[in-house]
Amino acid sequence: MKLRIPPLASDILICLYAVTTLYIRFKLENETPVSAMNSIVMGACFVLIIWVLIKFKVLNPNWFGLFGSKKG
Repeated sequence: MKLRIPPLASDILICLYAVTTLYIRFKLENETPVSAMNSIVMGACFVLIIWVLIKFKVLNPNWFGLFGSKKG
């Protein structure tokens, strides 16, 4: 059985993840000298984690209903 998180919960988890990772990145980069390349790689890794979870359909974002539903 695959783990599938409902759309509203997925939206909330993605928002919390984005805010948390931004906070971690800003705090880390403010406290320690981090090069621009390290910052880009760290951000790409954080985005890659969410992308993989969406691609494997663990997260099923609805984007809070902002976009029309897929019909087809």
